[in-house]
Amino acid sequence: MGKIGIIAGREFNERVRKKSFIITTILMPLFLVAMMFIPMLMVNMKSNTVREIYVVDDSGVIADKLQNNGSLRFIPSDMPLDEIKEQSLDIFGVLVIGENIAEGGGAQLYTYDSSTIDIESEISTQIKDIIETEKLKGYNIENLSEILASVETSVPLSVKQFSESGEAKDSSSVVAIVAAYIFGFLIYMFVFLYGGMVMQGVIEEKSNKVLEVMVSSVKPFQLMMGKILGIASVALTQLLIWVVFIVVVGGGLMSLLAGDMIEAAQAMSSGMPMDMSAMGGMVMDADMAAAINTLTDPAYLFRLIGGFIVYFIGGYLLYAAMFAAVGSAVDNEKDTQNLQTPISMPLILGLFVMLTAMQDPNSPLAVWCSIIPFTSPIVMVARLPYGVPAWELWTSIGVLFASFLAIVWLAGKIYRVGIFMYGKKPTFKELFKWMKYKM
Repeated sequence: MGKIGIIAGREFNERVRKKSFIITTILMPLFLVAMMFIPMLMVNMKSNTVREIYVVDDSGVIADKLQNNGSLRFIPSDMPLDEIKEQSLDIFGVLVIGENIAEGGGAQLYTYDSSTIDIESEISTQIKDIIETEKLKGYNIENLSEILASVETSVPLSVKQFSESGEAKDSSSVVAIVAAYIFGFLIYMFVFLYGGMVMQGVIEEKSNKVLEVMVSSVKPFQLMMGKILGIASVALTQLLIWVVFIVVVGGGLMSLLAGDMIEAAQAMSSGMPMDMSAMGGMVMDADMAAAINTLTDPAYLFRLIGGFIVYFIGGYLLYAAMFAAVGSAVDNEKDTQNLQTPISMPLILGLFVMLTAMQDPNSPLAVWCSIIPFTSPIVMVARLPYGVPAWELWTSIGVLFASFLAIVWLAGKIYRVGIFMYGKKPTFKELFKWMKYKM
């Protein structure tokens, strides 16, 4: 381990002193915050454009009852569709409502510009509500609107999940699905990022003939492990800085800005009536209380962050060994595409399975992919926010690190041959032969 430690230390010192490391370490938390809030802001941004739609209503029931909103303006028209098309009108489109719309007939929207799902949903919903209201009027029920308003009831649902010890704690599906997406995507991104660093470093040293000098003093396997562990230490340094930043800054902001909300959420979880949790004109509902209690639960946060670090280390070590083998087998980055594809596919597959695991974390597909080592780093961290049985978690971790040892052994065989090969792109058949060489 002495020589491996020297190589790892050299890789660590060389990379942490770069400006790119410092800039990335500072900007990444800001980037993650932007990734969380910018999509929400973009979704909430409404266009100021008002789209005018002529309504040709053959039923005589719908047109006068369509409600204008901020982006749509409905204009009833007595002209038929063909006559409207002949005129040069500066409108968005024409809505044609069939005579038998109430009996299941359809409506057609003709547009001059591209339509959107929001526009179509708004029109469809309004027509549906109007038809239902008209049908209810046919029953001649007095005070119908008051009756419907009086029976309308909202039922707040508070969800608590039993732990293996039998303790019931607040469970928030919103927090779980957001945490699953963020942590799963970060594993995917970081494994590619730092694994690519290993591959790029091997290619650069090989093209500069540095490896030929270094292997006169160290074994190829020691050199490969030194590079993998050195870059792993760089990654862990960044991760720990980010974790401390998130815990300290996030915890401080939470206590300053949401201290009353935290107390109210805890009180509500203890059984206090919801109307007693009103603060500054805002009433806390069960979903908000569950989300706050979940985010402020130290055991929950430790499980997420600890699991993320463990699976990042295991996933990185597993894939970094394969990236190092690919880097040693080629002379430049252009030649890595064919060899890198089989490595990338399990990671991409894990990303797709992660999306299904967010909907059903205990499905057979999610469970097996959280144990299979090539997909488990992404899928298991996506399942952790929902709670995972201890035996599945430890089995997954054991299989992951055992697979890392096996992959390192195979990658080392490719590495020790590949670093001396120049001028030829090896095939998978040749890589398999290199694994069987005895040296």
